[in-house]
Amino acid sequence: MSIVITGSFAFDYIMVFPGHFREHILPDQIDHLSVSFLVDEMRKVRGGCAPNIAYTLALLGERPLLMATAGCDAGEYRDWLAACGVDTSLLRIYDDCFTASFFVSTDLDQNQIASFYTGAMARARELSFHDLNAQEVEIAIISPNDPEAMRKYARECRELGIPYIYDPSQQVARVGGQELLESLTGARILIVNEYEYGVLRKKTGLSEAQLMERVPTIIVTKGEKGSTIITADDETCGVRVFDIPPARVARVVDPTGVGDAYRAGLIKGLVRGYPWPVIGRVASVAAAYVLEHPGPQPEPYTREQFVARYRENFGDAPELADLLISTQ
Repeated sequence: MSIVITGSFAFDYIMVFPGHFREHILPDQIDHLSVSFLVDEMRKVRGGCAPNIAYTLALLGERPLLMATAGCDAGEYRDWLAACGVDTSLLRIYDDCFTASFFVSTDLDQNQIASFYTGAMARARELSFHDLNAQEVEIAIISPNDPEAMRKYARECRELGIPYIYDPSQQVARVGGQELLESLTGARILIVNEYEYGVLRKKTGLSEAQLMERVPTIIVTKGEKGSTIITADDETCGVRVFDIPPARVARVVDPTGVGDAYRAGLIKGLVRGYPWPVIGRVASVAAAYVLEHPGPQPEPYTREQFVARYRENFGDAPELADLLISTQ
């Protein structure tokens, strides 16, 4: 069975601002904002939501199938992902354009201001789940990508009966409420961060209870406060809420890609059938590795190291023995 990862394929340009954005933004003049930040450091790293998620899943013993589009400059990146254990057979490379690029500045409070150049990502709508064998797909994630592609993928997953996670993330700022509603309806899970959840609810005009009539599980990540899993309980016809603590980090280096690693840990727990509290904690540990690393793809770690870190943070769990088993 395949885990299909869709989303942006990009290079990240990560910049560090040695100050606080809040000191340079005037709330009473936000309607004509014009501000520039001089940064002292910049790094170009491999990124993109889809490769970020796929890379961490490979570290956790899975062989995810990457479904994305890239440009003429992506050959080396593709080969590196394949060497890491990611199935890149569905990655389509276009020779007449460049790979998408993500430009982000991070301040001393780990707040971020970002821009995204679409490049080859604009052609993601040319890919289709109808080209896959739907019966062989265990789960798919629709992470930030070309908005039209995201809408198309959600529709196709519903048509083909493929369970999917809807992860609009930063695209909640781009798409309208009706499109968000259309894509999340029928998803197995909706996942957003705390701020994006507020934007999504405002755009859709729906309460949490109304959203859960359309998607049975909502996961809200909250940075240093951890995350919350809100899921329908079929036995009681009610709702269960799990507050998931964050894993400890030795040092916060860069938050870029932390959410993608969290999603990879989430998917690992889902496909292995773990209970929600364990799924959330696996996701928290995966996120911690990225937070300690400059860029969205941390140095490789073994599953033995991962399990040891889980135990250091949260104690033992019977599912950890299963986590050590490779499914590749």
